[in-house]
Amino acid sequence: MNERSGPPTRRSLLAAVAGGAAAGGFLGPVRGYLSAFAPLSGGAWGAARDDPPARVTSPHGGATLRYDDEAVPRIEADDEAALYYAVGYAHGADRLFQMDLQRRQMRGRLSAVVGDVTLDSDRFHVAMDFAAAADATWDLVADTEAGPLVEAYCDGVNAARADLPRPVEFELLGYEPVPWTPADVLLAEKQISWALTGSFRTLRAETLRAELGDDAAATLLPDRLDHDAAILGHEGATDDWPVPDGDAAVAPREAPGGSDDGPDGTRAAVATDPGLDAWLAGVEPPAWIGSNSWAVAGEHTESGAPILANDPHLTLMAPPVWYEQALRHPEYRVRGVTFPGVPFVVIGENDRGAWGFTNAGADVIDFYGYETRADGTEYRYGDEWRPFESETRTIAVADAPDREVEVRRSVHGPVLGADAGGAGFRSEVGVAWTGLSATRTTNAILALNRSRGAGDVDDALREFDEPTQCLVYADRDGEVRYRVTGKVPIRRTDGEAVRGDRVFDGSAREGEWAGYTPYGESSWEGFIPYEEMPHDDAPAYVGTANQRIVDDAEYPYYLAESYGTPFRGIRLWDRLDALVDRGDVTPADMRDLQRDVRDGRLDRFRPVLEEARTDLSGDARVDLDAVLDWDGVATRDARTPLLFVHFLDAYEERFVADALSGLDGRRDPAAYAPNQWVLATLGDGWFDGSRASAAADAFETARDRIDDEGWAVYGDYNRTAIDHPFDQPFLNYPRYPTDGSAATLFNVRVESGAGSSWRQVCPQDGTTSRCILPGGNDGNVYASSYDDQLRRWADGEYKPMDRATRGDLAVRFAGGDGE
Repeated sequence: MNERSGPPTRRSLLAAVAGGAAAGGFLGPVRGYLSAFAPLSGGAWGAARDDPPARVTSPHGGATLRYDDEAVPRIEADDEAALYYAVGYAHGADRLFQMDLQRRQMRGRLSAVVGDVTLDSDRFHVAMDFAAAADATWDLVADTEAGPLVEAYCDGVNAARADLPRPVEFELLGYEPVPWTPADVLLAEKQISWALTGSFRTLRAETLRAELGDDAAATLLPDRLDHDAAILGHEGATDDWPVPDGDAAVAPREAPGGSDDGPDGTRAAVATDPGLDAWLAGVEPPAWIGSNSWAVAGEHTESGAPILANDPHLTLMAPPVWYEQALRHPEYRVRGVTFPGVPFVVIGENDRGAWGFTNAGADVIDFYGYETRADGTEYRYGDEWRPFESETRTIAVADAPDREVEVRRSVHGPVLGADAGGAGFRSEVGVAWTGLSATRTTNAILALNRSRGAGDVDDALREFDEPTQCLVYADRDGEVRYRVTGKVPIRRTDGEAVRGDRVFDGSAREGEWAGYTPYGESSWEGFIPYEEMPHDDAPAYVGTANQRIVDDAEYPYYLAESYGTPFRGIRLWDRLDALVDRGDVTPADMRDLQRDVRDGRLDRFRPVLEEARTDLSGDARVDLDAVLDWDGVATRDARTPLLFVHFLDAYEERFVADALSGLDGRRDPAAYAPNQWVLATLGDGWFDGSRASAAADAFETARDRIDDEGWAVYGDYNRTAIDHPFDQPFLNYPRYPTDGSAATLFNVRVESGAGSSWRQVCPQDGTTSRCILPGGNDGNVYASSYDDQLRRWADGEYKPMDRATRGDLAVRFAGGDGE
């Protein structure tokens, strides 16, 4: 049992949960407390989880549940329904509070247990109506092969909920969870998809154009970054998708029109209302979400079999965002991770092959403005006026009056609005997002678990409707695959394909998505065909790190508004190229590559640092010279990475203060800052004074902060700041020093509480794969496995990822007939 401190106050718990909800996507911790109440009674401490009963009657048949030494459930059953009933039981035993909190967030029901501090989050989630999209998805999935298995899983969750004491978090907040339903499983899919593809970048870009001008907006938010590290088009890629007929292709980008024109040269940009801007910024998923994944074909490996590696970068939280499980059925054995609340392994390996995902960055969301009646009840759509679908809903609020909110929809989807902050602003927008339609991704994930080879995987991915991901696959037969999954719309205005990087005039029927039905079943007829999505069916090696997928000149469709910075992608290709040139690549090489901590931002910012040197003297210049002499390897025992990362923070703050003062004063200018790839290129005209003096001041600021904090080396700052949503010492993980940064393959983002949320390296030669979680698999704070993998994760170590049936028998599930 972990030794942890005593009970927190209820108010401090509510403050932490509220902060996590405001972050969007997966709930994350926020440090800080509201006014303290008296401590809760010690009764909560009696909620340490009892062992589950040794025998449980299952309506779906017999199964066994064993836990290994690291609390990974190893479940075996002859019938799939029995198997997933047992999976549900394990999830309900180990992660029930995490499941319920995320369900409350997506349904807009946090305020019912937290209070009015989460009203903004609840208003957004109710307005988007993710719950209705989940209901539509369940209607689509219920009659497929996945449907009965999802129902069996829910039965298992609810059996655990009935059999076992409530997790301590329920005691601390003082409420009971309601039963888990199939729609909740599909709601978890919507949460994952929104966290990975939800973005309001288009609105920010138009606001920049309106308030700073076209040239400034194009400079600060370019749609493409200047590098040659695209995923496809690299040596070894075959780029073998068909070329479509001309009317589906999109013309190359053109420069914006004059200062009074929008990007299409026909109308002026309109800034988002500051109130709407602030609300959406508070609920938007973080822009840093990403991952690494790569595979090397057998022709380049020592064993002659391919090797796959994957580490998705998501919120680091206690317990982890992932849940690890190993399942055995007569027709397949699979091990990997899933999201608590989802029955099937999302990333992992079965007895025939392994797969992983990185975020593709495809543009699957659009925004629409409307001409409306004076009373706001109708909007023009083409040649007709239509009423907004409108419904008043009640948000329950603990310890405060309930709130009523108006939920509105247009033909495109939900309409998000705020009280107007003044004339000339865009105070509401319609939203089209692929995840608001019924989707079949649950079927695809089940098919991946069952897959017997690359052909099965190809078939499975046809139903992977959301989110858009880069899948990398390798198997025992020597096959390697790369494919972008998901549904990507072909926007059309007057029948012509157009880009999606602008706010459309919904009344003029711009940017229409043919075949899309929000909150219903879509035909997807107007979307990029599966065969024509970017893919490579036989790469010699492939590397993905959220960089540009393919050069626009080589691909006929509009795919993405922007991609992630290429720091990791460049480093990944450099290392993979060297390994392939050397030959005889091994799993140890792949693990070493996942541990790579060379920060490519040093190369990009070197000219800025060199300019700053002339304005520095004494110890500051000595420190700067050390950074310039540094090799960019961000290790915990060095001082130079500490100086460098804090210089970057201070330099960005200086840029925001100098360059973005022209934005409306009610906005958060930091939300409009350029990414670091762009920031490094911006010259004197963006600063009050010279770039050199701004950089020198930033370096001095970084040194002062480091001294104030008492940090001597990077590891004093770069630690495992991984917290529970309550952000309480007795629930948070320990702080261990670690290597890496936000821009390294070994990915750690201290300030945003994110990084490599799971690492796996899977050789396909029959030897044991390796993996690690950033914490522990058991969500029970009292368990020894609550954080038992954390230090190994911080140190770049791994554990075996075998699929054997082992561990002490925890539960035997018996059918109704006793078998």
